[in-house]
Amino acid sequence: MSDRNDLDIERALDAMMAAGMNRRTLMRHAGAGALSLGVIGFLAACGGDDGGNGAAKVIAKGEVSDTLNFSNWPLYIDVEGKKRPTLDKFRREYGTRVKYTEEINDNVEFFGKVRQQYDRGDSGGRDIHVVTDWLCNRMNQLGFVQKFDKSEMPNVVKNIEDAVASPDFDPKREISVPWQSGQVFLIYRKDKVGGDLTSVNDLFDPKFKGKVTMLSEMRDTVGSVLLGNGVEPEKATKDQALEAIEKIQKASADGQIRRFTGNEYTRGLLSGDAVAALGWSGDAVQLQIDSDDVAYRHPDEGFMIFTDSVQVPVGAPHAFTAQKMVDFVYRPEIQVPITAYIQYVPPVKGIRPLLERSNPELAESDLIFPDLSKSHSLKTFSDEEEQEIEAAFQAAIGT
Repeated sequence: MSDRNDLDIERALDAMMAAGMNRRTLMRHAGAGALSLGVIGFLAACGGDDGGNGAAKVIAKGEVSDTLNFSNWPLYIDVEGKKRPTLDKFRREYGTRVKYTEEINDNVEFFGKVRQQYDRGDSGGRDIHVVTDWLCNRMNQLGFVQKFDKSEMPNVVKNIEDAVASPDFDPKREISVPWQSGQVFLIYRKDKVGGDLTSVNDLFDPKFKGKVTMLSEMRDTVGSVLLGNGVEPEKATKDQALEAIEKIQKASADGQIRRFTGNEYTRGLLSGDAVAALGWSGDAVQLQIDSDDVAYRHPDEGFMIFTDSVQVPVGAPHAFTAQKMVDFVYRPEIQVPITAYIQYVPPVKGIRPLLERSNPELAESDLIFPDLSKSHSLKTFSDEEEQEIEAAFQAAIGT
């Protein structure tokens, strides 16, 4: 089977799991050829719709290991030349050499890659992965992650920002700890679009046909289009969400939207194959470093926000050390260079005063310290509504 077909299956699976699809509905889809028998077997082994929520085992106390395996998104930690200074500091303090792998490009794609391993209690060697909070929730429901021992994490307990400390799916942050938060921006080639873009609706302008990308993250893309339609994502009805998806699907079918992507949209903007995109705030900074022709801004109608969090998967060979690593980056003096390099919203208190001393310009950056008065998150729909919305979005983006 081709890689594309494999990804199609994983995205279809993800949509159904996000909605809590029951076995009978799943079998009906499978009969229509939507899923392979292997996927059906996997879901049957999950033990029903209740998942593993609340069953995570606390990370056992142990010794700090010589090595640690850390899976993350591209451009998501500080880099200096060919080195990663934060990881070097951790090695000098704890004696642990970190193998850092930039293997996460898209939540759905990563889930498809690891789900069979995690289901059999095998982390694939990973000690840490970083995924968006909605997927953190699903990983926990399926019993794929371990529970942090907060008594071993004094910096996290003391320094976590209030805004990200108590999400509804993990109110005590026991199975996830925020890595960074970000914003969904308009990112575009100012040398090719003929001026500044100001609204998500600009992405539907026919003059950009075939040169637009949107994110394969449903919440980011649908939420942004809802805002363009004048609808607050927190208050959207199912029908309004489906109307936004219908708008996306039509633009895709008409060739307006070139593709739906994870982080790889950056390559299209740099090459000029794409001239406008929905993208993530930290990527915008890196793109401007690579090209003076790249510009970015919040849509005038408002913008979506998200949080990516650290988890320790089941079977992690160095779980105790992973916990130490997470607590290490919650020291403000350790977090500052990460923030200065990637320019996402830090989850650690006390960063701004330190930046004011070391980099006053960054201390005023709306990438790092945004005005959240126009920020939004997509509401939590009922299971039935979520199922319909997820299925519609997957159809719209061609899965």
